[in-house]
This record gives sequence, structure tokens and C-alpha cells, in this order.
Amino acid sequence: MSETSLSATFPPSEIASEHESPRLSGPSQTLFRVLAAISFCHLLNDMVQSLVPSIYPILKTKFHLSFTNLGFLTLTYQVVASLLQPIIGQFTDARPKPYALPVGMTFTLIGLILLAVAPNFMWLVIASSLVGVGSAIFHPESSRIARMASGGKHGFAQSFFQVGGNTGSAIGPLLAAFIVLPQGQKGMAWFAIPAIVGIVILTRVGRWYKARQSEGSSSRKGERHSHLHLSNGRIALSISVLIALIFSKYFYLASLTSYYTFYLIQRFHVSVQTSQILLFLFLGAVAAGTLIGGSAGDRYGRKLVIWISILGVLPFTLLLPYSNLFWTAVLSIIIGFVIASAFSAILVYAQELLPGRVGMISGLFFGVAFGMGGIGAAVLGKLADAKGIFFVYHICAYLPAIGLLTGLLPNLEKPKARRTAAA
Repeated sequence: MSETSLSATFPPSEIASEHESPRLSGPSQTLFRVLAAISFCHLLNDMVQSLVPSIYPILKTKFHLSFTNLGFLTLTYQVVASLLQPIIGQFTDARPKPYALPVGMTFTLIGLILLAVAPNFMWLVIASSLVGVGSAIFHPESSRIARMASGGKHGFAQSFFQVGGNTGSAIGPLLAAFIVLPQGQKGMAWFAIPAIVGIVILTRVGRWYKARQSEGSSSRKGERHSHLHLSNGRIALSISVLIALIFSKYFYLASLTSYYTFYLIQRFHVSVQTSQILLFLFLGAVAAGTLIGGSAGDRYGRKLVIWISILGVLPFTLLLPYSNLFWTAVLSIIIGFVIASAFSAILVYAQELLPGRVGMISGLFFGVAFGMGGIGAAVLGKLADAKGIFFVYHICAYLPAIGLLTGLLPNLEKPKARRTAAA
């Protein structure tokens, strides 16, 4: 790609190294166009993917599915994504693929169209797996680009990128309520349009990424030498703790993202459309919490944010199963906001533990997040069939107590660095 064409896409004045010090990299040096493009595509990607659980009431009725069947659909999509993401991230750490992102979105597009025309449960499973492949390609590479465009503000960049996905996940159920529900399963075909838009934008981002590829390679080599003096055993323990925290967060979120509508319908006898609107409010709070969490991690330290976001949500999850409709809606918004602030802090914390492994770490943690969500959906679906949907929410209320493990994590920020960040 020529220098002229690159300048037309993203002006040279905006290009800043991903490894500049936060003190030297103000907001004006952050590649906002790149961040905005990748965050917007994350919105489109996750909006499309969130339609799958959003249309579960339609699929359950049309194909006479059980909660176990629905859980298996989520398991298929999320386990495929979970297994592939760290593999793809590890591969692209060594061999960057600038145009992997539009390829990933193409898989999502094919899966989406297949969901709109699937004649039976088996085809629904195949469609879900294709959506999972698209997600597996998209997340580690787009997370890498967000870090490249961070200007040193890694927490902010990851949360800005992540909030696009959470916003898309929030919009998906709302659009499903007003577009898919009136038209039925075939209404899914309308969402091929945003998927195509995403392919076009990601192709342009790929051109920028290709132009930065040689610079990125030398940066990655220099980044592999960690400034931390932690033993391999301590690093392995810390990664294990972070994975346990991801389990707590996403296993609990699976109870809300996959079964919240059924819980509201069965307990409070609301309409499907009303339940979708309440799900939208919850997912909107998740998006807001994600954005706040990344910036707070840069400013006050990621370990503190992890403490608050996981363990701090416990009182609210314990109250939720005993609340009326109004307080259920309020508590779900609080829970979504608080618990969502953890992921960006956890991801950047892990990247700092293993410098130079951005793709592998991003793939691993996005993969674990998807895997825990998928396993959670399947296990909780089976539990809901056996014990009832109310029982699920009583059991899941205790999951955030796993946040106590945060005490085992080392403090990565030096006191001086934390005071400087807070200044």
C-alpha cells in the first residue's frame, strides 16, 4: 500500500506507536479513526451474533425445542469460538494476517443467512458453528488492532473496542423484538446488510494493518522482554486466577443473556417483547460498564477494578431472585454495569503478564469467555429443565464470590506509576 493511499485512509498525524508511554500519548495521539472503525465493526459483529439467543423464543416454538436444545445451540457457537480463538491468536502473533478480519465477518454472514432459512435443528447447529468461526477470527485480531491504535492507553483502547461489542449485543435483542419477531425466523435475513457493511470497513482496516505490519513485527519482538520480575509459576498462577474470574463472570452472565427473557416471562408473566426490552436495558448497562472499566483500570489500577467488578456485584446477585419486577430490572442494570467493568481490566492485566503475546492472550481470554458462556448456557439449560428456571438464578447468585481469588494476583503497577496515572 502506498504512503499516499495510507494517508488518505488514516492521516499520518494520527499514527502513534502502540508502545508509547501513556504520559506521552494524549487523546490527540490515539488513532481514533482506527479505534472507531474496529469498535463499530465489533458492534456489527456482536449485534448479529446476539440475534441467536434473541430469537430463541421463536426457534423454541417453531422447532419444539427444549431448554437443553437451546443450551446446545449456544454451546456449539461459543465452544467453536472458544477452541479456535487462542489457536488463531497464537498463529497470527507469528504470522500476521491483515485481511483475516473481513474473512471472519464473511463466515458470520454465511451463518446468519443459514439461520434465516434453516429447516431443522441440525441446520441451526451448523449455522451456529459458522457464526462461532467468524467470532473466533474476529476477536483476537481486532483486539490486536485496538492495542496498536491505543497510543499507550491500553485499558481505554480495549474498553472502547469492547464497548462496541457490548453495544451491539444490547441492540441485537431490541432489533429482534421489532424486526425478527414480527416476521419470524426469515426476518434474520435483514441483518445480512450490517454484516456486509462490516466486511467493507474491515477490508479498509486491513489495508491500514498491512501498512503497519513490518513496524508491528519489530515492536512485538521488543515487547517480549517483560519488565516484570515474576517467576513462571507466579505468572501461571495469576493466569489461572484470571481464568477463574472469567468463569465467574461469564457463567453468571450466561444465566441472564440466554434465559433472562424466560425468567421474566415465567415469573412476572410479561410479554416476549417486554422481556426483550428489559434484556436490552441489561445489555446496555453491560456496554456502559465496559467503557468505564477500561479507563478506570488505566487510572486507578487494574487489580482494583477487578476486585470491585467481580466481588462487588455479589450483594446484588444475592438480592435478584427475591425481587419484584421493578427491582429485578433495577438490579439487573446494576449487575450488568458493575460486572462488565472486569473484562478489559482482566485482558490488559494478562497482556502485561505476558508481553508480546497480544494475539494469543486475546484469543485465550476471549475464547475462555465464549467457552464459559457456552458451557454455562448448556449446563444452566439442563438445570432449568430439571429444576426450573427460578432455581437457576438462586444457584448462580453465589458465583461472584469467586472474586475473592483476586487477592492472589500480584500488583503490577508500581506505586509511583499509580500516582502518576491518577494525577
